[in-house]
Amino acid sequence: MQKKLTLAVIALMLAPGLASAMCSRDHEQAMTCAEGTTYDAETSSCVPQTTS
Repeated sequence: MQKKLTLAVIALMLAPGLASAMCSRDHEQAMTCAEGTTYDAETSSCVPQTTS
């Protein structure tokens, strides 16, 4: 009985850390560029806007 209780307590202590580790995956962060520039996915940077 004591062994099961100890394992349950350990699992509950680790659960929040594991949950937060899982949430950090597959999230994209928005890139904000200065006025007059736009984000270029190929170079992963802001480049001057061209007018056509």
